[in-house]
Amino acid sequence: MTDQASTESTVLLVDDNAQNLKVLYETLKDRGYHLLIANDGKKALTLASRHRPEVILLDIMMPDLDGYQVCERLKADPVTADSAVVFLSALDDVDAKLRGFSLGGADYISKPFQAQEVIARVGTHARVIRLERALQERNRELESDQTRILNAISEGIYGLDAEGDIVFANPAAAMISGCSVEELIGQNFFELHFRQPRPCSGALWHPTEDATDGLPVQATCSQGIAEHQRNVTMYRADRSSFPAEYRATPKKEEGRLTGAVVVFRDITTELEKEQALEDARNLVQEQRDQLAHASRMATMGEMAAGFAHEVNQPLTAITNYARVALRMLRTDEPDPDLLSQTLEKIEAQSHRASEVVKRIRGFVRKPAVGKEVLSVAALLEETRQFAEVDARNNDGGVEVVVADEVPDVLADPVQVQQVALNLIRNALESTRGAGSVEPVEVTARMLDDTMVRIEVRDHGEGLPEDAEQKLFLPFFTTKKEGMGIGLTLCRSLIQAQGGEIGFERPQGQGAVFFFTLPVAPATAVMGAE
Repeated sequence: MTDQASTESTVLLVDDNAQNLKVLYETLKDRGYHLLIANDGKKALTLASRHRPEVILLDIMMPDLDGYQVCERLKADPVTADSAVVFLSALDDVDAKLRGFSLGGADYISKPFQAQEVIARVGTHARVIRLERALQERNRELESDQTRILNAISEGIYGLDAEGDIVFANPAAAMISGCSVEELIGQNFFELHFRQPRPCSGALWHPTEDATDGLPVQATCSQGIAEHQRNVTMYRADRSSFPAEYRATPKKEEGRLTGAVVVFRDITTELEKEQALEDARNLVQEQRDQLAHASRMATMGEMAAGFAHEVNQPLTAITNYARVALRMLRTDEPDPDLLSQTLEKIEAQSHRASEVVKRIRGFVRKPAVGKEVLSVAALLEETRQFAEVDARNNDGGVEVVVADEVPDVLADPVQVQQVALNLIRNALESTRGAGSVEPVEVTARMLDDTMVRIEVRDHGEGLPEDAEQKLFLPFFTTKKEGMGIGLTLCRSLIQAQGGEIGFERPQGQGAVFFFTLPVAPATAVMGAE
């Protein structure tokens, strides 16, 4: 009869007495074991080294090499050290048993043998050794897998003791530090990477608590506090420095802090890429501002004739009032009240001309750096006044309606006004092209707690069916003399404010263009409350 524990287990029987070997063999032969026989110590050692038996039944009293000597040699050999040695002897004194156990023996069977006792003890030890060997093999596999994983990781990994000395380092850590793994082991982490570094072969430095206080990873080693820092300056063995990112995790055994595991990497290339990206963003922003400024100048060129008329009217009035004032002064008795009224009218007309010029200068100037908290109503009203020239040229009008609950927004006033004016001018031209006399409607309302939506509706012929795919693409235009950059620029400017721009087809005639702007932070908090 066999059991799963004995299947494929090897048992070595060692005794100089042939009769004893026969009894043991007959007892175990049908139990599924692979049985080996040796009649002296030397043969036993040879067979044990060749076959690595799970259990060795070893007689103590043998010539040349006795059982104690054989056991001592078996345990000294790594190949056979894990075999279970069960002593066989007629000696029944305690000292003999203790000596056997002290040499590494696992059990003791007294002669004469009892078959059931031999079967039970061999079965138990065979099962234990097979499980131990399976566990050791699995541990070796896991260690091998762990080693391969650690070797494949591009980040450097250190195992530190409580003093900060390196007890483990992976190949990536060696490559980053400029030392071999062997040279890193035993080096002090703080001295190597955060103090004035010296070559790896230098004398070890064991810092005091004060010397490492405040250094990266120190709190993890001494207090068990996990750390994560980026762009920390670390040193290599050749004294060169590099920017690094690291994570430190406390290492504990049975609840006791024993050190730290540090994962770190050189982020020199990463920082260079981030800087290049930031430079590219700044360049794009600069080019966008230049394009927006050029677009505003072009708009002013298109509206120049109208603005000249706007300025000419108050200047003509000023000239006329000045002539009246001169005539009154030349009389023998000038009327002070009438003269005062005339001068007040001159002041009013000069203020009117000044406001026109002020609006033009404010529109064409380059935007200030940063965003401002803006009143939506004031911004749209100023834009409406700006658009009055186009409104008269297109025989139309502009109506502005701002809902009462609309809060202030955070945006660049010049860029937002440029977008609103562009949409209003387009709407005026579209409305006139359709022969409509309806005014362009500009409205503002809350979209949600964080965004304000501004709409510009015209009463023109509407948009083509493929407008969704083309309208905001560069150089697409429905105007005969247009360049096709107006709406593309508007989208870029609104996205720079943190908003979105789009269009809708309302019921009936015309089109609705809209854009959103973020609510100013303080206003957003008040709205949420």
